Amino acid sequence: MHPIVDLVDHQTIAAVQKVEDLDRALQSPANIIFLLVGSIFNIKELVDRIKAERKEVFIHMEFIEGIAADRAGVAYVAQNIRPTGIISTKSNLIRGAKEAGLMAIQRIFLIDRSAVVRGIKAAEQSQPDAIEVMPGIMPRVIREMTDMTMLPIIAGGLVGNQKEIDEALGAGALAVSAGTPELW
Repeated sequence: MHPIVDLVDHQTIAAVQKVEDLDRALQSPANIIFLLVGSIFNIKELVDRIKAERKEVFIHMEFIEGIAADRAGVAYVAQNIRPTGIISTKSNLIRGAKEAGLMAIQRIFLIDRSAVVRGIKAAEQSQPDAIEVMPGIMPRVIREMTDMTMLPIIAGGLVGNQKEIDEALGAGALAVSAGTPELW
């Protein structure tokens, strides 16, 4: 069993894209927050606010301004920011996060069949705690991916309503990340 499975109390993950939406995420039933915004100047404060509310926080390494999306950036985040984990499209950052004691979610963009196969292969080599597939509105592909890997699947991207969340969960996704506050 993957440790991330134990973290998921609420199967909708709040994907915060604007700092002004953080309060809504903190007040929502979502117990996991994907932080897709921030900079070297405010990321520690944002993470600390989330942790103070007893919620898990994953920061997207490629979206945090002023912290390089490289191994040194991950090591800095692990030592100084201390989120639950990171999100990244880069396998080397996933491995770096795991080495630094952070959880890691590898984001994969599903543009065609070969992207699915390459993404699964990359994830199986980097050993993230979960794979986030984007867009998350393709139940058939989510179902196929859950058959292809033992890694938990999180669906995200272009999720616009509760029906799409339910379909992704019904297809085998562990959780669904949504950027729309009304869905949290």
